[in-house]
Amino acid sequence: MSLFLRGKCASVKWQVLDEVPFLTVASPAPTRHNGDRPAATTHPLDVPPRSQTAEDIRLRLADAWGQMGAAWGVAPAIARVHAYLMTRMEPLTEREVREALRLSHRAASLALAEAEAWGLIERVAEPRRVGSRGPAGTAYRAVGDHWEWFGRVISERKLREGDPVVAVLERTLKEANEGIASRPDDQELVELRNWLSAFLVFVRLFDRAVSLVPRLEPRTLERGLHLLSRVPDDTVLRLFGLLDAVDDDDVLALVESLSRLSPANARRALALFGGALRTLRR
Repeated sequence: MSLFLRGKCASVKWQVLDEVPFLTVASPAPTRHNGDRPAATTHPLDVPPRSQTAEDIRLRLADAWGQMGAAWGVAPAIARVHAYLMTRMEPLTEREVREALRLSHRAASLALAEAEAWGLIERVAEPRRVGSRGPAGTAYRAVGDHWEWFGRVISERKLREGDPVVAVLERTLKEANEGIASRPDDQELVELRNWLSAFLVFVRLFDRAVSLVPRLEPRTLERGLHLLSRVPDDTVLRLFGLLDAVDDDDVLALVESLSRLSPANARRALALFGGALRTLRR
């Protein structure tokens, strides 16, 4: 096997380092050009050795991620591609992804396109390879900010699943109301209408809560959940218990007032509020 470099034929040999084959190039002996100038010597190909152990772990994680993808509403192939790109932490071409995960060309192309549509990965210019010519091709990399792609998945799932469910329930409730208008004595139909109405309220509440996640800045969402993780479970349960004993309008008025404070005034208000609460607890 030979490789043509700088007009000279350089032999290519396989070596093994850490159980991973890689290429090295044996440079030909320097020769003279025009009788007085030594020829430039070639250099080893810039192909760093890869850890086979790390690659095996990546592939096992990708397989497990793919199996869990169905539970999240994501096709297994898309989840596998996402996990592999996340753990590689660098842009990869379609061919590199396809060969690593042993996918067909069609399966890899579809999985990459869907993963991009879900907001899990993004297209970038292919990194320049040693000796490559012409414009760079297309490569893909995982969105590095976990909170960002999490928000994108929530947004996409709401669009694909939440919104259609609400539309179906609204249409079904309308049909039930129309049926009652023509058959007001149909008690079974009335009970169905009442159930649909209550269930639609539940779905809308859940859908609204989910829809707020993508609208938050990733760092804000991260800090909020980190703070929540530091609150003991008993504290959270006591707060929910207090909500049952406080008028809804009072709670909403307090939340609205707090949300409109400037950061400086919010810090002062929290300090005063905390002192007042400590006094009330005595």
